[in-house]
Amino acid sequence: MMRTPMTREGYDQLRRELERLKKEERPRVIAAIAEARAHGDLSENAEYSAAKERQSFIEGRIGEIEAKLASAQVIESTGSTETVVFGMTVVIKDINAGSHKTYRLVGQDESDLQSGKISVQSPVGRALIGRRKGDTVEVQTPARLIIYEIIEIRIS
Repeated sequence: MMRTPMTREGYDQLRRELERLKKEERPRVIAAIAEARAHGDLSENAEYSAAKERQSFIEGRIGEIEAKLASAQVIESTGSTETVVFGMTVVIKDINAGSHKTYRLVGQDESDLQSGKISVQSPVGRALIGRRKGDTVEVQTPARLIIYEIIEIRIS
């Protein structure tokens, strides 16, 4: 089985979602199905169809999360900020634009650009891994070649 790198935070978040789905959402949808059944003719019962669809989604998501957790390899950030590794936060400067960005390198399922979390498998993430403060990295985007300088590396 291929292991999936994940931060402790990402792992815990998935565990919480799984627990919520199993203890809150699943019982709620089962009750909704039972109530809809009580209304009679299921072939024309929109509430029943909606509840069954929701149940299908919940069960699918539970299976997906369980598979992710089973293959998860939780990686804790090390004590060294010499090189960029999984889980670290990196401040980079776009050499051409002069703008700074701060990213935390996380697993693919945890990435969320809005909160500054990028996947280690993304083009920027791959370019940063193993680099040091002061290094420059080139990232080819569809629009242009971007050159970043690593300004800071810190433990997240």
